[in-house]
Amino acid sequence: MSAEANRIVNKLWSYCNVLRDDGLSYGDYLEQLTYLLFLKMADEQTRPPWKRPSPVPDGYDWPSLNARDGVDLERHYRILLDHLGKQHGLLGLVFRKAQNKIQDPAKLKRLVSDLIDKEQWVMVDADIKGDAYEGLLERNAQDTKSGAGQYFTPRPLIDAVVACVAPQPGETIIDPACGTGGFLLAAHTWLTSQHPEMTREQREHLRLDALRGVEIVQGVTRLCAMNLLLHNVGPTPQELAKLRGKLISAGRKPDQADAEIDGRLPVRTDDGLRELGTARYNVVLTNPPFGRKSSILVVSDGGENEREQISYEREDFWASTTNKQLNFVQHVKSLLEIHGRAAVVVPDNVLFEGGAGETIRRKLLAECDVHTLLRLPTGIFYAQGVKANILFFDRKPASPKPWTRKLWVYDLRTNQHFTLKTNPMKRADLDDFVARYKTGELNKRKATWSENTPDGRWRSYSYEELVARDKCSLDLFWLRDDSLLDADNLPDPDVIAREIAEDLRGALEQIAAILGDL
Repeated sequence: MSAEANRIVNKLWSYCNVLRDDGLSYGDYLEQLTYLLFLKMADEQTRPPWKRPSPVPDGYDWPSLNARDGVDLERHYRILLDHLGKQHGLLGLVFRKAQNKIQDPAKLKRLVSDLIDKEQWVMVDADIKGDAYEGLLERNAQDTKSGAGQYFTPRPLIDAVVACVAPQPGETIIDPACGTGGFLLAAHTWLTSQHPEMTREQREHLRLDALRGVEIVQGVTRLCAMNLLLHNVGPTPQELAKLRGKLISAGRKPDQADAEIDGRLPVRTDDGLRELGTARYNVVLTNPPFGRKSSILVVSDGGENEREQISYEREDFWASTTNKQLNFVQHVKSLLEIHGRAAVVVPDNVLFEGGAGETIRRKLLAECDVHTLLRLPTGIFYAQGVKANILFFDRKPASPKPWTRKLWVYDLRTNQHFTLKTNPMKRADLDDFVARYKTGELNKRKATWSENTPDGRWRSYSYEELVARDKCSLDLFWLRDDSLLDADNLPDPDVIAREIAEDLRGALEQIAAILGDL
């Protein structure tokens, strides 16, 4: 993040502590900032040098808010949020069910006029707004009590994954658990930076049709929609209004026209696992939410809240299970077009769990080319106690022979010690993996591990070796852990303590899940 973006983040975040005295959570504050920042930037873009038409209706825009004070400001803000929440398209998605959580008019005025209005949020030569907003999302993710960390994937990891999968102009990309939109926006940035020669048609495809996201939590969808709006992704409100008029003129009922418009939006709120739908995609990039079991909260006959496990019965699934991550792996396979490419973040249990897990792994190896596994280090996610990996695979047509020939594994976990604050993972830490991935040239990969070089982090396993393993386990490791063999190589005590704490949290989560099933 640039120094200027960091200054803005610190300025906005410091005011959050003032509002917390009024009972506002970090998530509430970020939500209010989302509304106000959108209104301010929409207003800026109506001025030189952009001179774009405002997506916000007159009388409900930034000038109408900034000109007011006291009780009148608070009243107009409530009316404004309610009105914008009834609009169509991404504008309505950002403001849907929006409520004012800042009850003190004086504090609202300071936020509007002192903190936000005095900044120039849309810069000609730097995407300060994107850096600043992502910085705010990261601050919110750091608040462990909010649980927002599960919606935030570290940007260095996202950028490395996108560089490996390398989306191309004209392709379609989906994230079925999109969170705040990290993978979608990284794919957008990749395409615009790596392919400046894109034609007008390809740029319009990127804006309107290339990126799709699904998120189960409405409030998180709002943050994702904000991110997409700021990057000029999706149809403009003017385009949607024109389309709606055409649809109604053609005989559609208003609710039918609205449903069709919702289908044109790049992001929607839904349970991604609920159904497959008809669309298939060239690329799937996703980090499904952590937590092994799919469940819903129900009220029992006795009036008590209980958790009811969800097992998705879908004809396209190889196995029925309540394990959320195993279901997402199956869902991702189904979303892909033939020869489509996927990268999925999965916890360790997806690699070794028996029963349905074994069935799914054997089917995946046979019907797809599962060519790469990146073992991630601990200490890089805000959700504690997570040991995760990234599985890369391509969907293939039906064949009597298994499609997976070799699975290449890169071990970035053993003898690696990252922390979120003192030693965060950087993009450079993934450069070696990205270089050895050999995008588009997988047949040119060369292992760094051999019997003569036992410390090499990059090696392959044949299909025959994989299916011969107990439960077809893909939990593969070969490097010696120096801290277990040599006391002189032990990491710092705080790192050891953190890793022990993460292991204990992970164990407690598994115990809690088992107790919940009893």
